[in-house]
Amino acid sequence: MNTSTNTSFQDEAPGLLFGLPMPMAAAMALRGEHIGGDTARIRMGFQPGLANSRGEVHGGAIATLLDCALASSVRSHDPAAFGVATIDLTLHFVAAGKGDLTATAHCERRGRSISFARGEVRTGDGTLVALATGSFKLIERKP
Repeated sequence: MNTSTNTSFQDEAPGLLFGLPMPMAAAMALRGEHIGGDTARIRMGFQPGLANSRGEVHGGAIATLLDCALASSVRSHDPAAFGVATIDLTLHFVAAGKGDLTATAHCERRGRSISFARGEVRTGDGTLVALATGSFKLIERKP
């Protein structure tokens, strides 16, 4: 089991997120910044099409960012070997998010097939935008 920081994903092509093909990652400008040690960090670049006229990012985009970050944290022990399926995701929106947003997530418990994670989204200036918890099913990737 690898629990160190994995940097092999830093220069991924759009449409990949920590080794998994994900067209939504390109559509939503998601970039994996860190995975390892039971944590993951993903940045979502600002896109006007995902925001209202005041520049506030849509809640659905924030929910997607959190789902991806939490899911990544539960497979952070071996990201190339596992995919995940979301079982449950609970979100709490705290403030409007503007500009680039960063989600950080931590795997609280990893079982043989079910894992639990928590995370948050912040703006570039550190403003807390949303909190989330979730449960995920680990799925072994076949070569």
